Amino acid sequence: MTIKVAVDDAARPAVRGAACLWPGIAVAVWGLLFAVPSFVWATGCTSGARTTVSPDLVRLAEDRVPWFVAVLWVTGFLKVFGALIGVGLTRRRGRWAGRLLAFCGGGAAVLLAWHGALFVVHGALVEAGTRTVAPGLAGLTRWYLFLWGPWFLAGGLAFAVATVRYVRRLDVRGDVRLHGVVGALGALLLSLASMITGVG
Repeated sequence: MTIKVAVDDAARPAVRGAACLWPGIAVAVWGLLFAVPSFVWATGCTSGARTTVSPDLVRLAEDRVPWFVAVLWVTGFLKVFGALIGVGLTRRRGRWAGRLLAFCGGGAAVLLAWHGALFVVHGALVEAGTRTVAPGLAGLTRWYLFLWGPWFLAGGLAFAVATVRYVRRLDVRGDVRLHGVVGALGALLLSLASMITGVG
């Protein structure tokens, strides 16, 4: 009986460590997978994009419009940066690095969840017949409802869980938590401003 207790106690830290690691790893995998289409489309290959993304965006990629190609490269690298944030959220970092990770993690969680929720709500309204879109975009709306919306929501949830666990496990003074909240609120205000102005 004593041996069993000792083994269980020894195993608990490893279990706790694994439980804290998986959200950050999930963020990293999500970010890397999401970066692939951006890089592929930036090279001019629009395979898989014609039926799942707005035709106007596909045309910009196929025509190799310089500013849009630059946007694709930048978004691809931002997604890789998000993956690195996920890796950073798996273990204790220095004080300033911890604040930055919490800030970025909180902001990414809100931005992605907001974006995904808009896709899902808009798609659901179109499917329910309470909103209309151009006939050529009807099939595309389903992709945003069933693929892109949930994908963004999954990324937002992964960032939220990873950031909350990071803060709970490592924040002793409350300053890391504060930076996470500031990042989340900043992202929320940015999202609201984008929706109100129609920019973004």
